[in-house]
Amino acid sequence: MQRCLQLAKNGLGNTYPNPLVGSVIVHKGKIIGEGYHKKAGEPHAEVNAVNSVKNKELLKQSTLYVNLEPCAHQGRTPACSTMIVDLQIPRVVVGCRDSFEKVDGKGIDMMQKAGIDVSVGVLEKESRELNKRFFTFHEKKRPYIILKWAQTLDGFIDFERSPGTPIKPNWITDEYTRMLVHKWRTEEQAIMVATNTAEKDNPKLNVRDWAGNQPIRIVLDRTLRLKQNLHLFDGSQKTIVITEKHKETAKNADYIRIPFDEAFYENMFKELYKREIQSVFIEGGAQFLQNLIDINYWDEAREFIGDVRFFKGVKAPTTKMQANKKETVSGSKLFTYRNLKAQ
Repeated sequence: MQRCLQLAKNGLGNTYPNPLVGSVIVHKGKIIGEGYHKKAGEPHAEVNAVNSVKNKELLKQSTLYVNLEPCAHQGRTPACSTMIVDLQIPRVVVGCRDSFEKVDGKGIDMMQKAGIDVSVGVLEKESRELNKRFFTFHEKKRPYIILKWAQTLDGFIDFERSPGTPIKPNWITDEYTRMLVHKWRTEEQAIMVATNTAEKDNPKLNVRDWAGNQPIRIVLDRTLRLKQNLHLFDGSQKTIVITEKHKETAKNADYIRIPFDEAFYENMFKELYKREIQSVFIEGGAQFLQNLIDINYWDEAREFIGDVRFFKGVKAPTTKMQANKKETVSGSKLFTYRNLKAQ
């Protein structure tokens, strides 16, 4: 099962809206086949594992391991539970049950009714953690929300910007830390910033320092004040604008109208859920991040502390939670927080 989890991670950022799944086939204590789900619409992990077995006759005496319950419905690919039954694989070990309503125990039930010995719950905690985005999406009906910011030693995320200050990012960490952030961007389905960050930093919100998935860009722009010459509106990748104003869809840009009232955050994440966005990586600004922390609408936070001081400026967000992980990344401190009581 550890190997299943290891294989499954290879698909991170490329399988949306599908989960991360790895599969291993064992015959008399020896691995004879393995595979993982690479991309939505392509064969599932179990199919790739079966296809990698040279002598298919051995399948009738083998055990198939998979970190997530095999699907039981016909989607863009055939049901894996049906394939396992047809191949007469006698034993299947499952990491965790799939809570997606079209599966949710149906795959396990199908295999057990066919006489297959099915074990469920092997490395269950690790299996659910791997697919935290998928499970949050289907169980809470919203994306998995990751907050990220970098702050100085004296607690600022930006210096005071006077009129005429150049529109560009104000770096607190170095290029190696930025490379890590770009790697993180490839792993999430969407990346989001608020109006001030878009206006002051003019970010591209794409992946340049790593190879992988280009996330959907999302920006808050309540009154549509952002200028169309910003990088966000260059049409190079899909962009969603959250606003109160009406505007027709432009080049590779969708405009979603939501009232900026007391139910704004709930309604915004509902809209992203409708668009099958499973994860959102939020990179600012400070007030936006703090608002989400205060109302408990976040699942994970990643906080860099760079070796620099601003003395005054825009205060960094604060969370009263203890970091569950601390590490040093290229001279900066990285603190990771998990919110176990998230909405």
